[in-house]
Amino acid sequence: MSNNAGMVKPERMELPQIKDRMSFIYLEHCTINREDSAVKVSDMSGDVCIPAATITTLLLGPGCKITHRAMELIGDSGIGTVWVGEHGVRYYAHGRALSSHTELLLKQAELVTNTRKHLGVARRMYQMRFPDEDVSKLTLQQLRGREGSRVRKTYKEYSKKWGIPWDGREYDPNNFSSGTPVNQALSAGNVCLYGLAHAVICALGCSAGMGFVHIGHESSFAYDIADLYKAETTIPIAFEMAANVRDEFGDKIPSDFSGMVRRRLRDEIVKLHLLERMVHDIKILLSDSEKEKMQEEETVYLWDNIKDKVKNGRQYYEDGGKEDGSDNDE
Repeated sequence: MSNNAGMVKPERMELPQIKDRMSFIYLEHCTINREDSAVKVSDMSGDVCIPAATITTLLLGPGCKITHRAMELIGDSGIGTVWVGEHGVRYYAHGRALSSHTELLLKQAELVTNTRKHLGVARRMYQMRFPDEDVSKLTLQQLRGREGSRVRKTYKEYSKKWGIPWDGREYDPNNFSSGTPVNQALSAGNVCLYGLAHAVICALGCSAGMGFVHIGHESSFAYDIADLYKAETTIPIAFEMAANVRDEFGDKIPSDFSGMVRRRLRDEIVKLHLLERMVHDIKILLSDSEKEKMQEEETVYLWDNIKDKVKNGRQYYEDGGKEDGSDNDE
């Protein structure tokens, strides 16, 4: 039994913001423990310590064993944790990232439950994909059709650029190796993008289950956000990696192909500043206008049907028919 208490739980203000961290780390067939303020990863080749406050998302694949001390550190540091299947292409469960406020969550709930506002957010999502077009008068069905055409065009462009045949998105989640190289690369890349979006959403205090284009799934909003960036990340990378494998290995697909895709995607995420963009774009989507700035708040308020919210930690009482309050030191 160890007497090492590890690091003192950090204050939230001491932790790096989500946009300033590493994107994701995929682990499999290892033991994950804690050493002071670092996540300690051990396997047959040795130990590696990763500063916990620098990680956005841990993708835990098959064969991972994680200790209670490690999860304690992960929770204190606000790391999003996603349990995935072999090659990282199946989602099983997730642990929430650290969040201390509900401002954006309340805004998200308001927007998703009002049909007019819900459609407005969906339009803003499509506007991010079509920045040079006015989509304000298009119906949701028209937007969906236009997005489908755009994605098909993107697949064809990269198929032609890299000389990789494209017959459509086909994959078997129960048999990863049965897919073509480009479909394998898309599967491996997309699950990383979903995990990253999920972690950013939770870190901002939002709900991954309340989506605007996708609905009915616990990760609906994560799918919404990830879709904003596929055309510039996972799709081009999938064709690029499929072409590289063809040129180097011929018809044989290397056993670490999914790992190669993940590392390539991680480099592109850094290059495109995708974490910063996700944070910014989510706040814009959940704002009434681009000028509205939503601040994270550490304070817990009391709900008020007239004033919207009033201060917490005060003793409230009636004074001549009016409510008054004084500081409560309890």
